[in-house]
Amino acid sequence: MGKKKIMVACGTGIATSTVVVNKMSTLLKERGVDVDIQQCKVAELPYKTDNVDLIVTTTAYTSKKDIPVIVAVSFLTGIGVDKDLDKIIEILNK
Repeated sequence: MGKKKIMVACGTGIATSTVVVNKMSTLLKERGVDVDIQQCKVAELPYKTDNVDLIVTTTAYTSKKDIPVIVAVSFLTGIGVDKDLDKIIEILNK
C-alpha cells in the first residue's frame, strides 16, 4: 500500500489551508504518520480528489466520491486538535 493522501481545502486554497497543512504535517510526523498532504480551494475538491484517502476542510463540505471528510477548524483554534488527529489517523489506518 502506498503513502496515504490527504487533501486540505479552505475557501481560497491559500491562507487557512496553509496553516492547517503545516500544523497537521508536523503533528502527524510527531506521531510517526507519513502522508502526502496537498491543498486546494473547496470549489476545486470535486476535481482534485480522485486518489485521495481523506479530505480535511475548514468549512462544511460533503464529498460525492465516498471519501471521508473532516472539518478540522481545531488546527486553527487549537481546541480539539488531538481529537481530530486521532480521527485522521483512524481513517488513514482503515
